[in-house]
Amino acid sequence: MQEHTPRPHPAHTPAPPHIPGAPVRSGIPEHGRIPKYYAVKARIAGMLGELGEGGVLPTERDLAERYEVSRETVRQALRELLLEGRLRRAGRGTVVAGPKLEQPLSLASYTEGVRRQGRRPGRQLIGLERFPCPPDLAPGIGAEPGEPVWHMERVLLADDERVGLESTYVRVARAPHLDSDFPPDSSFYGYLRERLGISFGEADERLETVLATPREALLIGTPPALPMLLIHRFSRDQDGRPLERVRSLYRGDRFSFTTRLTATTPAD
Repeated sequence: MQEHTPRPHPAHTPAPPHIPGAPVRSGIPEHGRIPKYYAVKARIAGMLGELGEGGVLPTERDLAERYEVSRETVRQALRELLLEGRLRRAGRGTVVAGPKLEQPLSLASYTEGVRRQGRRPGRQLIGLERFPCPPDLAPGIGAEPGEPVWHMERVLLADDERVGLESTYVRVARAPHLDSDFPPDSSFYGYLRERLGISFGEADERLETVLATPREALLIGTPPALPMLLIHRFSRDQDGRPLERVRSLYRGDRFSFTTRLTATTPAD
Protein backbone atom coordinates (compact mmCIF):
# COMPACT_ATOMS: atom_id res chain seq x y z
CA MET A 1 0.00 0.00 0.00
CA GLN A 2 1.39 3.35 -1.02
CA GLU A 3 2.09 5.69 1.84
CA HIS A 4 0.91 9.29 1.48
CA THR A 5 2.78 12.09 3.17
CA PRO A 6 0.24 14.40 4.78
CA ARG A 7 0.28 17.97 3.55
CA PRO A 8 0.90 20.65 6.12
CA HIS A 9 -2.30 22.49 7.01
CA PRO A 10 -2.36 26.01 5.56
CA ALA A 11 -2.53 27.41 9.06
CA HIS A 12 0.88 25.86 9.82
CA THR A 13 2.52 27.02 6.56
CA PRO A 14 4.85 29.95 7.23
CA ALA A 15 3.46 33.04 5.54
CA PRO A 16 5.69 35.51 3.69
CA PRO A 17 6.26 38.77 5.57
CA HIS A 18 3.72 41.52 5.05
CA ILE A 19 4.98 44.30 2.80
CA PRO A 20 2.93 47.54 3.01
CA GLY A 21 0.95 48.04 -0.18
CA ALA A 22 1.72 44.57 -1.55
CA PRO A 23 -0.78 41.71 -1.87
CA VAL A 24 -1.19 39.67 1.32
CA ARG A 25 1.09 36.59 1.33
CA SER A 26 2.60 37.98 -1.89
CA GLY A 27 -0.48 36.75 -3.74
CA ILE A 28 0.25 33.07 -2.98
CA PRO A 29 -2.89 31.07 -2.06
CA GLU A 30 -3.03 29.31 1.31
CA HIS A 31 -2.74 25.90 -0.38
CA GLY A 32 0.64 26.99 -1.73
CA ARG A 33 0.01 25.99 -5.35
CA ILE A 34 0.64 28.79 -7.80
CA PRO A 35 0.63 28.88 -11.62
CA LYS A 36 4.05 28.47 -13.16
CA TYR A 37 3.82 31.81 -15.00
CA TYR A 38 3.17 33.60 -11.67
CA ALA A 39 6.30 32.14 -10.12
CA VAL A 40 8.28 33.34 -13.16
CA LYS A 41 6.62 36.75 -12.92
CA ALA A 42 7.68 37.07 -9.27
CA ARG A 43 11.28 36.19 -10.13
CA ILE A 44 11.39 38.68 -13.01
CA ALA A 45 9.84 41.35 -10.78
CA GLY A 46 12.62 40.71 -8.29
CA MET A 47 15.27 41.75 -10.80
CA LEU A 48 13.61 45.04 -11.80
CA GLY A 49 15.05 46.96 -8.87
CA GLU A 50 18.56 45.78 -9.75
CA LEU A 51 18.16 46.81 -13.39
CA GLY A 52 16.69 50.24 -12.53
CA GLU A 53 14.46 52.45 -14.69
CA GLY A 54 15.31 52.02 -18.36
CA GLY A 55 17.26 48.83 -17.70
CA VAL A 56 16.96 46.28 -20.50
CA LEU A 57 15.40 42.93 -19.64
CA PRO A 58 16.96 39.71 -20.94
CA THR A 59 15.27 38.21 -23.99
CA GLU A 60 12.36 35.78 -23.71
CA ARG A 61 14.68 32.96 -24.77
CA ASP A 62 17.24 33.84 -22.09
CA LEU A 63 14.56 34.05 -19.40
CA ALA A 64 13.03 30.73 -20.48
CA GLU A 65 16.41 29.03 -20.24
CA ARG A 66 17.22 30.68 -16.91
CA TYR A 67 13.97 29.58 -15.27
CA GLU A 68 13.63 26.29 -17.22
CA VAL A 69 10.17 27.07 -18.54
CA SER A 70 8.62 27.52 -21.98
CA ARG A 71 8.77 30.84 -23.80
CA GLU A 72 4.97 31.04 -23.63
CA THR A 73 5.17 30.91 -19.81
CA VAL A 74 7.69 33.76 -19.88
CA ARG A 75 5.49 35.65 -22.34
CA GLN A 76 2.49 35.44 -20.03
CA ALA A 77 4.55 36.71 -17.08
CA LEU A 78 5.85 39.63 -19.15
CA ARG A 79 2.35 40.47 -20.37
CA GLU A 80 1.15 40.96 -16.80
CA LEU A 81 4.14 43.10 -15.87
CA LEU A 82 3.54 45.22 -18.98
CA LEU A 83 -0.14 45.66 -18.12
CA GLU A 84 0.79 46.66 -14.57
CA GLY A 85 3.12 49.33 -15.95
CA ARG A 86 6.27 47.82 -14.44
CA LEU A 87 7.75 47.15 -17.88
CA ARG A 88 7.44 48.89 -21.23
CA ARG A 89 8.36 48.09 -24.81
CA ALA A 90 11.31 49.97 -26.32
CA GLY A 91 11.94 49.12 -29.94
CA ARG A 92 12.26 45.35 -30.11
CA GLY A 93 13.22 45.01 -26.44
CA THR A 94 11.60 45.35 -23.03
CA VAL A 95 12.83 47.78 -20.37
CA VAL A 96 11.99 48.65 -16.78
CA ALA A 97 9.33 51.38 -16.64
CA GLY A 98 9.45 54.42 -14.39
CA PRO A 99 6.94 55.08 -11.60
CA LYS A 100 3.33 55.78 -12.50
CA LEU A 101 2.11 59.36 -12.73
CA GLU A 102 -0.06 60.27 -9.74
CA GLN A 103 -2.98 62.45 -10.75
CA PRO A 104 -5.02 64.03 -7.93
CA LEU A 105 -8.78 63.70 -7.97
CA SER A 106 -9.28 67.43 -7.50
CA LEU A 107 -10.14 70.61 -9.36
CA ALA A 108 -6.61 70.87 -10.70
CA SER A 109 -5.73 70.60 -14.34
CA TYR A 110 -3.80 67.74 -15.89
CA THR A 111 -0.99 70.23 -16.58
CA GLU A 112 -0.63 71.14 -12.90
CA GLY A 113 -0.70 67.49 -11.79
CA VAL A 114 2.05 66.41 -14.18
CA ARG A 115 4.28 69.40 -13.43
CA ARG A 116 4.16 68.67 -9.71
CA GLN A 117 5.95 65.39 -10.44
CA GLY A 118 8.74 66.98 -12.41
CA ARG A 119 7.42 65.84 -15.78
CA ARG A 120 6.73 68.03 -18.82
CA PRO A 121 3.01 68.11 -19.68
CA GLY A 122 1.71 68.56 -23.18
CA ARG A 123 -1.29 68.02 -25.41
CA GLN A 124 -1.68 67.28 -29.10
CA LEU A 125 -4.84 68.55 -30.76
CA ILE A 126 -6.82 65.90 -32.61
CA GLY A 127 -9.81 68.04 -33.48
CA LEU A 128 -11.84 71.11 -32.54
CA GLU A 129 -15.38 71.20 -33.90
CA ARG A 130 -18.47 73.33 -33.41
CA PHE A 131 -21.93 71.76 -33.65
CA PRO A 132 -25.52 72.16 -32.37
CA CYS A 133 -25.84 70.83 -28.83
CA PRO A 134 -27.70 67.49 -28.65
CA PRO A 135 -30.41 67.22 -25.94
CA ASP A 136 -28.56 64.66 -23.82
CA LEU A 137 -25.45 66.86 -23.57
CA ALA A 138 -27.25 70.14 -22.84
CA PRO A 139 -27.94 69.81 -19.06
CA GLY A 140 -24.34 68.92 -18.20
CA ILE A 141 -22.90 72.12 -19.72
CA GLY A 142 -25.83 74.46 -19.08
CA ALA A 143 -26.79 74.73 -22.75
CA GLU A 144 -30.07 74.82 -24.62
CA PRO A 145 -30.58 72.00 -27.12
CA GLY A 146 -29.41 73.18 -30.53
CA GLU A 147 -27.22 76.07 -29.36
CA PRO A 148 -23.57 76.00 -30.55
CA VAL A 149 -21.08 73.98 -28.48
CA TRP A 150 -17.40 73.19 -28.86
CA HIS A 151 -15.91 69.72 -28.78
CA MET A 152 -12.14 69.64 -28.35
CA GLU A 153 -10.22 66.34 -28.44
CA ARG A 154 -6.56 66.16 -27.44
CA VAL A 155 -3.95 63.47 -26.76
CA LEU A 156 -2.35 63.90 -23.32
CA LEU A 157 1.45 63.86 -23.19
CA ALA A 158 4.03 63.52 -20.42
CA ASP A 159 7.60 64.14 -21.58
CA ASP A 160 6.34 63.55 -25.14
CA GLU A 161 4.96 60.11 -24.17
CA ARG A 162 1.29 59.61 -25.10
CA VAL A 163 -0.53 58.75 -21.88
CA GLY A 164 -4.19 59.60 -22.42
CA LEU A 165 -6.99 61.14 -24.46
CA GLU A 166 -9.25 64.01 -23.43
CA SER A 167 -12.58 65.20 -24.87
CA THR A 168 -13.96 68.54 -23.66
CA TYR A 169 -17.44 69.94 -24.33
CA VAL A 170 -18.26 73.59 -23.57
CA ARG A 171 -20.80 76.15 -24.83
CA VAL A 172 -19.52 78.48 -27.55
CA ALA A 173 -21.06 81.32 -25.54
CA ARG A 174 -18.63 80.62 -22.66
CA ALA A 175 -15.54 80.51 -24.90
CA PRO A 176 -16.51 82.22 -28.18
CA HIS A 177 -12.97 82.47 -29.61
CA LEU A 178 -11.66 79.06 -28.59
CA ASP A 179 -10.73 78.28 -32.19
CA SER A 180 -8.61 81.41 -32.62
CA ASP A 181 -7.05 82.53 -29.34
CA PHE A 182 -6.47 79.30 -27.40
CA PRO A 183 -3.12 77.48 -27.82
CA PRO A 184 -4.29 73.84 -28.04
CA ASP A 185 -1.17 72.45 -26.38
CA SER A 186 -1.79 74.47 -23.21
CA SER A 187 -4.07 74.20 -20.16
CA PHE A 188 -7.76 74.84 -20.90
CA TYR A 189 -8.34 75.67 -17.22
CA GLY A 190 -5.55 78.24 -17.34
CA TYR A 191 -7.07 79.78 -20.46
CA LEU A 192 -10.50 80.09 -18.86
CA ARG A 193 -9.05 81.61 -15.71
CA GLU A 194 -6.49 84.00 -17.21
CA ARG A 195 -8.17 85.04 -20.47
CA LEU A 196 -11.89 84.80 -19.69
CA GLY A 197 -12.00 85.33 -15.92
CA ILE A 198 -13.80 82.03 -15.34
CA SER A 199 -12.80 80.02 -12.27
CA PHE A 200 -13.88 76.52 -11.35
CA GLY A 201 -16.05 76.10 -8.29
CA GLU A 202 -16.84 72.39 -8.05
CA ALA A 203 -17.20 69.24 -10.12
CA ASP A 204 -18.78 65.81 -10.09
CA GLU A 205 -16.55 62.94 -11.24
CA ARG A 206 -17.07 59.28 -11.97
CA LEU A 207 -14.11 56.91 -12.33
CA GLU A 208 -14.28 53.50 -14.01
CA THR A 209 -12.06 51.01 -15.81
CA VAL A 210 -12.61 50.35 -19.52
CA LEU A 211 -10.85 49.04 -22.59
CA ALA A 212 -10.01 51.57 -25.29
CA THR A 213 -11.80 51.45 -28.62
CA PRO A 214 -9.62 50.64 -31.64
CA ARG A 215 -9.54 54.35 -32.54
CA GLU A 216 -8.60 55.41 -29.00
CA ALA A 217 -5.88 52.76 -28.77
CA LEU A 218 -4.42 53.98 -32.07
CA LEU A 219 -4.40 57.62 -30.92
CA ILE A 220 -2.80 56.80 -27.57
CA GLY A 221 -0.47 54.21 -29.06
CA THR A 222 -1.42 51.25 -26.87
CA PRO A 223 -2.74 47.72 -27.46
CA PRO A 224 -6.57 47.53 -27.30
CA ALA A 225 -6.32 45.02 -24.43
CA LEU A 226 -4.59 47.51 -22.12
CA PRO A 227 -6.91 48.55 -19.26
CA MET A 228 -7.74 52.25 -19.16
CA LEU A 229 -8.95 54.54 -16.39
CA LEU A 230 -11.88 56.64 -17.56
CA ILE A 231 -13.02 59.80 -15.77
CA HIS A 232 -16.28 61.61 -16.55
CA ARG A 233 -16.28 65.14 -15.13
CA PHE A 234 -19.08 67.71 -14.97
CA SER A 235 -17.66 71.05 -13.84
CA ARG A 236 -19.34 74.19 -12.54
CA ASP A 237 -17.91 77.69 -12.31
CA GLN A 238 -17.45 79.88 -9.24
CA ASP A 239 -21.11 80.88 -9.41
CA GLY A 240 -22.33 77.29 -9.52
CA ARG A 241 -23.30 77.36 -13.21
CA PRO A 242 -22.59 74.30 -15.38
CA LEU A 243 -19.42 74.89 -17.39
CA GLU A 244 -17.93 71.84 -19.10
CA ARG A 245 -18.19 68.12 -19.57
CA VAL A 246 -14.91 66.20 -19.90
CA ARG A 247 -14.23 62.59 -20.81
CA SER A 248 -10.62 61.73 -19.92
CA LEU A 249 -9.06 58.38 -20.75
CA TYR A 250 -5.80 57.51 -19.00
CA ARG A 251 -3.45 54.59 -19.55
CA GLY A 252 -3.86 52.15 -16.67
CA ASP A 253 -0.17 51.22 -16.85
CA ARG A 254 1.01 54.83 -16.50
CA PHE A 255 -1.44 56.44 -14.07
CA SER A 256 -2.74 56.14 -10.56
CA PHE A 257 -5.15 58.54 -8.86
CA THR A 258 -4.97 59.99 -5.38
CA THR A 259 -7.37 61.84 -3.12
CA ARG A 260 -7.61 62.86 0.53
CA LEU A 261 -10.66 61.84 2.55
CA THR A 262 -11.88 63.72 5.59
CA ALA A 263 -14.58 62.69 8.05
CA THR A 264 -17.71 64.85 7.94
CA THR A 265 -19.83 62.67 10.26
CA PRO A 266 -18.89 60.27 13.07
CA ALA A 267 -17.75 56.92 11.64
CA ASP A 268 -19.98 53.91 12.34
